[in-house]
Parts: sequence; structure tokens; C-alpha cells
Amino acid sequence: MTDFSKIIRRDALALLYHANSGHPGGALSCADIVAFLWEHELSYKYPDWQKPDRNRMVLSKGHSVAAIYAAAGRSGLLEPDQATSLRKLGSSLQGHPHVLDTPWVETSTGSLGQGFSVAVGMALGLRHQKISSRVYVILGDGEMQEGEVWEAAMSAAHFRLDKLCVIIDYNKMQSDDLNENIMRLEPLVDKWRSFNWAVQEIDGHDMEAIRSAVDNAKKVQGQPSVIIAHTLKGKGVSFMEGVPEWHGSVKITSEQLKHALKDLGANQEQIEDYLNGTFWR
Repeated sequence: MTDFSKIIRRDALALLYHANSGHPGGALSCADIVAFLWEHELSYKYPDWQKPDRNRMVLSKGHSVAAIYAAAGRSGLLEPDQATSLRKLGSSLQGHPHVLDTPWVETSTGSLGQGFSVAVGMALGLRHQKISSRVYVILGDGEMQEGEVWEAAMSAAHFRLDKLCVIIDYNKMQSDDLNENIMRLEPLVDKWRSFNWAVQEIDGHDMEAIRSAVDNAKKVQGQPSVIIAHTLKGKGVSFMEGVPEWHGSVKITSEQLKHALKDLGANQEQIEDYLNGTFWR
């Protein structure tokens, strides 16, 4: 866990605390993936995110948007007073990414599977414009139960979209229970390979593993790439790790936030800033 991924986790939890609702478990499990892409593959700082030749990231599992807002808040894309505005009426920080309010999210997501399909279209469009930028998609594991995901996977392979890279936040849990109990996904590697994707499996909390897998994906030609990143729901917070109930539709109390922030290495002064909403100032 890097310093930036710790900050993303802390900020995401504080955003959700002030919202009185949201999805902490998946935001924590994908934080290392978001941190790596944000620091090494993307240029989401004003005004760089507007460049036509930028790499793009689509958070297809849009309910984990607090992780993206956390990164954006540390990159000057959000104002300090927006830290307490998530999910509030009239706020630009919607509960799922909304491209009209926050255009750097690339597309609106939340209806599971659709973000992936849009990303396939982006990769096709960039190729037609002869722009060599890459498109990254963060896909949820419960999301893969949507038929649209497999239609998009088939389409991307058909068009040989080798600038497209999907990273699966494979934390093995979804809204109500384990994937295994709701709709089994295994054998997941075999499924993706059968759709003619270049497949890698990694520890999704190991930054060097993420770096190596992304670098390998850049070398693939004639195929889209998928990185199956094994993660832990609620990663970094002792009472959230591996607990399906922390997927979403939950309120975080002040005591729970304090506990979580201590788990993530925050000192007392930082905790006070998180509690009063001044952590972006």
C-alpha cells in the first residue's frame, strides 16, 4: 500500500462518512489500482485531462466512485468545500460517476456493464482517429454477471483492441453475499481466454505486480488485455475486510471513521480534519 493509496482510502471513507451513505467496501478494494493508474498512466490534472491524446480510465463499477473522487480531490480537480458534498442535493459529486457534472470521469457509469461497453467504443474511436492512447477499465466481479460484459468482451476481441486493458477488482463479494453463492464466476481465466483476451492474474494490492501487469499489457498486439486482480473487500480497515455488509448502502459513524483512519495510519490532527470535512484544505 503506497502513501497515495492510503490517502485515497482515507479520503474515500471520509467522503462517504459526510454523505451518510455509499459503498466503502469496493472503494477500498480498488484503491491500489486507482492509485497506480492515476499516478503512472493518467494525466487527470487540470487542464491535462482535456487533451485528446490522454489515456482514459472508465470506472465501470461506478458505485466505487468515492475512490475516484478521492484521487481527484488531491489533483486539483475538485474544490476543498466539495469534500462534504457527496450525494447531496445539487452537488456535482453524484453517487455514481456523472460525465456532465465531472467530465474527467470520461463517461457516466453505475448501470453495471455499460461502462465497459462505452470503453470499447472509446478504444475504437481512438483507433479511427489514429490516436495511440490507451483505455483502462476497472470492472467489478459481481458486474461480470451482466450479459453486456460478455458482449463487450466479444466485441473488443473481434476488433483486436490492443489499446484496451480491463482490470478486474476481484474481491469475490458483491452486494449481498459472496459471488460464489450468488452466481459463480470461475473458471474466470478460462472464460476470458476463450473470448481471445490476453489474461494475467495478480495480487491487486501489490503495486509492483500491478506495474508489471500493466507493462505487459502494453506489449500485447492484436488482442485486448485483462488483468484479474485478486483483492480484498474493505482492504486496509480491520472491521470491513472480507465483510459483505460493507459493500454499500451503509452509514459510517464517527467512531467507525476514527477506527478506520487509525487502521490507515492517520494521526489525531488528520483525523480531526477528516471529521470536520477540511481534509482537502
